Amino acid sequence: MSGKDMEEKFPRALWVRLFVYVVVGHLFAAFIYFLFEIAPKK
Repeated sequence: MSGKDMEEKFPRALWVRLFVYVVVGHLFAAFIYFLFEIAPKK
């Protein structure tokens, strides 16, 4: 399977959306982590 086949199966818009979901998911998880780990210590 060449890069061209991969590009046809997963269009650029799908890769961008997947990247955004991963970034937003990690930011949300970090926010929840800090909310429960850092906030109670203050």
